[in-house]
Amino acid sequence: MALFFDTAWFDGKLAERGLSRRVLAAAAGMGEADLALVFKDQRELSAEEVGVFAELLGVPPTEIAKQAGVSTPVPGQGAEARIAALERRVAALEAELSRLRRG
Repeated sequence: MALFFDTAWFDGKLAERGLSRRVLAAAAGMGEADLALVFKDQRELSAEEVGVFAELLGVPPTEIAKQAGVSTPVPGQGAEARIAALERRVAALEAELSRLRRG
């Protein structure tokens, strides 16, 4: 279940784009009843639905996840950061190995 779903924020974004909840539901491949549960904070969005909502509303997936109170990962969330952290660790290990070989 979502931690907090900001209905007013989503309705505002839909209004800015001249879209309805029906269009949002259809774009995400969900029925209007499922979307109603999401808006009532009784059903959490999946990562795929977060991506669709983001594309339709023109905002990053992380913003959708934040406004929907999603506790599950969003598409691509953290992948780049994890890769960068691994690259830093490998570089540090290589530097330490080089230092040990010289010393």
